[in-house]
Amino acid sequence: MTDDLLERSPVHALLADGTTVCIRPATPGDHDRLKLFYDEMSSENLRLRFFSVSRRSAGMAADRACAPARPGYRALLAETRGRVLGLAEYDTGGEKDAAEISIAVADGLHHRGVGTLLVEHLVSAACADGITTFTADALSENREVLRLFADLGLRTSRRFEGPETRCTIHLDEDDAYLSAVESRGRSADVASLRPLLCPEAVAVVGAGRTPGSVGRAILHHIHAGGYTRRLFAVNPSVTSVLGVPCYPSVSALPRTPDLVVVAVPAAAVPATAEECGKAGVRALLVVTSGLDADQAQALRSACRTYGMRMVGPNCLGISHTDPDLRLDATFADGHPRPGSAGVAVQSGGIGIALLDGLSRLGIGVSSFVSLGDKYDVSGNDMLQWWETDGRTDLALLHLESFGNPRAFSRTARRVARRMPVLTVDAGRSVAGRRAAASHTAAAATPTMTRRALFTQAGVTATSSVGELLEAAALLYSQTLPEGNRVAIVTNAGGAGVLAADACAEAGLALPPFTPTMIDELLAVLPDGAAIGNPIDATAAVTEEQLTDCVDALMEYPGIDAVLVALVPTALATATGDNLMRALTGAPGRRSKPVLAVCLEQDLPVKLLPAADEGGTIPAYAEPQAAARALAHAADRAAWLARPAGTVPALDDVDTERAHAIADAHLAAHPDGGWLDPRTCADLLACYGIPQIPWAWAETEEDAVRAAGRLQGADGRVVMKAHWPGLVHKSEERAVHLDLRGEPQVRAAFRDLETRFGNLMTGVVVQSLARRGTELFAGVVQDEVFGPLVLFGLGGTATEILADHAARLAPLTDHDVHDLITSPRCAPLLFGTRGNGPVDLEALEQLLLRLSRMAADLPQLAEADFNPVLATPGGVTVLDARVRLLPRRPQDPYLRRLR
Repeated sequence: MTDDLLERSPVHALLADGTTVCIRPATPGDHDRLKLFYDEMSSENLRLRFFSVSRRSAGMAADRACAPARPGYRALLAETRGRVLGLAEYDTGGEKDAAEISIAVADGLHHRGVGTLLVEHLVSAACADGITTFTADALSENREVLRLFADLGLRTSRRFEGPETRCTIHLDEDDAYLSAVESRGRSADVASLRPLLCPEAVAVVGAGRTPGSVGRAILHHIHAGGYTRRLFAVNPSVTSVLGVPCYPSVSALPRTPDLVVVAVPAAAVPATAEECGKAGVRALLVVTSGLDADQAQALRSACRTYGMRMVGPNCLGISHTDPDLRLDATFADGHPRPGSAGVAVQSGGIGIALLDGLSRLGIGVSSFVSLGDKYDVSGNDMLQWWETDGRTDLALLHLESFGNPRAFSRTARRVARRMPVLTVDAGRSVAGRRAAASHTAAAATPTMTRRALFTQAGVTATSSVGELLEAAALLYSQTLPEGNRVAIVTNAGGAGVLAADACAEAGLALPPFTPTMIDELLAVLPDGAAIGNPIDATAAVTEEQLTDCVDALMEYPGIDAVLVALVPTALATATGDNLMRALTGAPGRRSKPVLAVCLEQDLPVKLLPAADEGGTIPAYAEPQAAARALAHAADRAAWLARPAGTVPALDDVDTERAHAIADAHLAAHPDGGWLDPRTCADLLACYGIPQIPWAWAETEEDAVRAAGRLQGADGRVVMKAHWPGLVHKSEERAVHLDLRGEPQVRAAFRDLETRFGNLMTGVVVQSLARRGTELFAGVVQDEVFGPLVLFGLGGTATEILADHAARLAPLTDHDVHDLITSPRCAPLLFGTRGNGPVDLEALEQLLLRLSRMAADLPQLAEADFNPVLATPGGVTVLDARVRLLPRRPQDPYLRRLR
């Protein structure tokens, strides 16, 4: 933890029971409250904390925690409404990387996670300060604190010393620790959402007598929807609204509601929230829009001060279809049918469209939340709720923004292993960074960043609400394909061609059939059938023949899914209804996904009920929609089949020196900027990133001597001008290639010196690289998403060709594989036309080391390696640029509310 943390705003987080506490550094102004905290502590609690019951020790502890800030010591307290609930401290005692830790929790608050939450925040702060180990002494009988240390998820050892136990805690924030933090956070989050989504009592503030008002509409929806718990209205002017008893204020209600729906004018929202908080309300649903900055801040403050979770403001409402609850607190038209799809949206309009679309498909909803302006409850919260509610098996999201994308990614990866998670990738039209300073920043568009997040997290990203519903219909109704091989069956050749084109464009494969399979299909289809792929069963095909054909394909191991494209004909045996029975008549789910294309269909997608309650079959009006849905299903199956990746360990990484280089540069350049070539090379060397031999020269004579040392067997070198801020050397014509001998070296230097004058601070002289494949690798630090690693075809045309792939750091082994294989240039790396493959292992190492550098250094704003020369003998960076900015590390996995 750095000194700037002592001045930051308080952080709010959830205890195990879902209540909200404030975590912040102790200050001198807290002395009286800390003294009271210890004075109210029982003798037994004091003895376990201080190994004695001396009140003097407690007073000294308060003095120590509230003393002026000093190096190596930090104290964090947990409080609510001014009452101190717990205190956690560490003191390095002058040590560089180890600190002693102590914890105290108020009487009556044990087993609620106060101490654990404080220690998590201390761990994050200590890691930021370079502390690697905590030590703690505890009485051996103090099982609670010993269990706290053991359950953190960190590597812990104990040594018994008489009545005391010495604990050593290694601060390795690895995946095991992050998973433990996630588990605790998930339990707390779900507990905090229960009053919001499963309230025992609801009150609507702002439900008037005027028809058409939002508050009245929501009250009507709750009442008409059959809410099974207590319902009240708050209106000082009437005693009843729509048959619901009305009271003049929240404090006048006969019982405190768990959830209050706020539908008052914007100016009244802060006071209403304050009143709710003082009354003990646990959750707010704020549908009001148009809050100004002061009103928004007052609303947030009331929610955090009184520990209320909030949906909104500016939202459509929430709905929970559990038959034992039946809460529909929305002003949508109609009630969602009960089911197993969880829906969370930011846009109310998108929410209405999704609910209508799901209703047409016959897919019911487990819970619906319109997040609105998302001051508090987010998509991440809803994923965790659906993960544990026991009712949801399909998650649909529409998110226009992300508060903590890396935390969302970890949650989504976990949830997507249990159920499909689909989203509309909104905001793709945002213009790219056209004026970016480097190739990396130019390539890192918002679309690319979001797609990287979704791909790595296993989220099915669609481009529209319609496409999302198309994919949801298939994922809801059919088993997943084991691969991307599709068999197309049609009763009209033209429809089969359209379907084949759509499948190919979606990246699906249409393999030919084996001779044995061809004979089997010919035996069940009418004369004249053409057994290719597509299979043209002809207009004469009957229901029975089509059924036999599909059943045969179910047993054929050479395909993974069957797409049936049907058109109605004049033949009595080939009507649409007859042929559709071939698909829907089979009881139960088939072993492979089956979907239909009906070109005359009035709706874009339908779910057709199968016989004997055997499920449903998705039918699409367009082959492109069917192919897109099937491609999404194949991608999900492939993601599930692949084990979770791991971040490989790297040798020869000097993180400490890298931090020192970054700190020294920013000390000399407080506003940040591009590193000079020597500093850049030193930083890359900390991560073992290979660079072509080079030398720095500030005079003509220096350049000649450097060329003499660096020239290869053919005597050729390269010279590049440098000055602070120079990024695109080729565009500035600041590069001379293929220089032979001293005269050419001198002439090149003089040319650069003449053209750039005092602007040029020196030149870089390099050996001329061998022939190879020119690639591009880089990273950009997104302020919201974190570091994004990019890779693709390099050279001067890298931005024009835009052949790039991207993944968020830190990269796993799978991420690196995807980066290398995703660009269109990938075949060049694996060998083509007699050329051998490049050194793929060295290329993987380069990307992993670049990822590690970005993850280690939050100050790294951009890194741009272009070109990177890849040959069968290795991978070398020919030109590298790195830009640093004065940024402090932020822990994206630390438990805290928005």
